[in-house]
Amino acid sequence: MSEAEEDKAHTATLLPTARVALFTRDEQTKSSFLALADDWRYARVTLEVHDGDADTAIAMYKDAGTPHLVIVQTDSTDDAFLTKLETLSGCCSEGTAAIVIGPINDVNLYRKLVGMGVSDYMVRPVTTEQFGDDIAGALVEQIGASGSRLIVFIGAKGGVGVTSLVEGLAWGLSDTMGQKTFLLDSAGGWSSLSVGMDFEPATTLAEAVRASMEGSEDSLSRMMFHASEKLTVLSSGGDVMLDDVVSTEGFETLLDHLMITYPVVLLDVSASPASLKRTALARAHEIVLVTTPALSAIRAARTLLQEIKQLRGGADNAVDVIVNMEGLAPKYEVPKGQIEAGLERKDITHIAFDPVLFVNAESKAAKLGEEKGGDAIVDKLLLLARKVLGTEGGNAMVADDAGKQGALGGLLHKLKAK
Repeated sequence: MSEAEEDKAHTATLLPTARVALFTRDEQTKSSFLALADDWRYARVTLEVHDGDADTAIAMYKDAGTPHLVIVQTDSTDDAFLTKLETLSGCCSEGTAAIVIGPINDVNLYRKLVGMGVSDYMVRPVTTEQFGDDIAGALVEQIGASGSRLIVFIGAKGGVGVTSLVEGLAWGLSDTMGQKTFLLDSAGGWSSLSVGMDFEPATTLAEAVRASMEGSEDSLSRMMFHASEKLTVLSSGGDVMLDDVVSTEGFETLLDHLMITYPVVLLDVSASPASLKRTALARAHEIVLVTTPALSAIRAARTLLQEIKQLRGGADNAVDVIVNMEGLAPKYEVPKGQIEAGLERKDITHIAFDPVLFVNAESKAAKLGEEKGGDAIVDKLLLLARKVLGTEGGNAMVADDAGKQGALGGLLHKLKAK
């Protein structure tokens, strides 16, 4: 993979909440910039166009907070313009990034701009694709892929139906919400994901972790199963069942890589080693704990809730509980009121026992939401996911003059001539 392709791969993510302002008088530049509204990555990015130049930006930000990224187009790159950039830097809040659009490709100019803290230099005319990739790179470098969300599913015990539910949510997120999603089962050779998602295991979790630690994008891409345009699955499951899977350090490296590229990562840890469960639960944005109404499962769920709370520093507000398979053996099930009291929570999602629905969906590798009765279950799962998939999580926009510095942003990154 070329350097340019690698950069693009790492910005193929739903960008965090940010504000980007463009100062130009060129209509073609304005049009290319505003067309970013059609790029799915920019759903949470506010795009502003101001008819003007560096002087306009100086006047605007002299007494007002600056956005995350300021883009200034100029017809001149002489010393007078560089002086204006220095003045503009004095008006910018700390952390503001800058991109300059100029008329010429000049290495010496690059060096001067780097020295001033400018993150990128683009030669006009600039296409929408060039804008999209460069701005995405600047925002990811400055803010990080903070908009990405890790949702972890775990079972109170084996056989409670975790995998079927996480598969149903994966299809719901990708098909119903149009959300770019990655599905991962960290059970290694114990994973049954290949059956429900209809793929042949082409790799192992260990191989995927090794590729991510080596930074081998090509190898990782060959390990992906593209279930649909917006749903990707790691095609693992070929691990030796009685061997240790991977180290926690390597597993985290894989998660880090996936969360740069995918806005939502769904992780099934129901059959994973305890070390990987702890790692995932500690960093999850949302945890879905699945149990059944059987006494043994409820007791295990209560213990697990306490351990999760301890693992996460005393907080359990990011944990949702699903009581699955209600009605399997009504005479022997714990009543709902006692479940709520025992687990010390009332906002519990209940799913009725429907063996035909789930067995049929898994055996046919069908989408749960497209099976009779399955759509209502997927709707319940989407309600849980929406709690962490809105506009939450992005960095707030800079709205005051605090921390103004004499340099533009902290992105002393490589410059790319366009």
